[in-house]
Amino acid sequence: MLIIHVFVRVKADHLDAFRSATLANARASLLEPGVARFDVLQQADDPTRFLLVEVYRTQEDPARHKETTHYQVWRAAVAEMMAEPRTSLQYENVFPDESGWG
Repeated sequence: MLIIHVFVRVKADHLDAFRSATLANARASLLEPGVARFDVLQQADDPTRFLLVEVYRTQEDPARHKETTHYQVWRAAVAEMMAEPRTSLQYENVFPDESGWG
């Protein structure tokens, strides 16, 4: 399992469009066989900040995800909506074990 946290800060005037595009990408991502979870979180005290929690079954699955049409459409759609470049951190699963990720 590979868990990636993607941190995004969106321009305030693009919040609705970003949410819409990101939810479409998340829903399509869940259909990929290598994706165990794809969560979209919005920071409570700063609605311009989002966290995407992407859980992949193998180390190779993030690269496969980036080849999908829905990811490429999302990336192009949100590029100008971001207030700064997105960043990410990678984590290895500790608990629950793989069967707990669905």
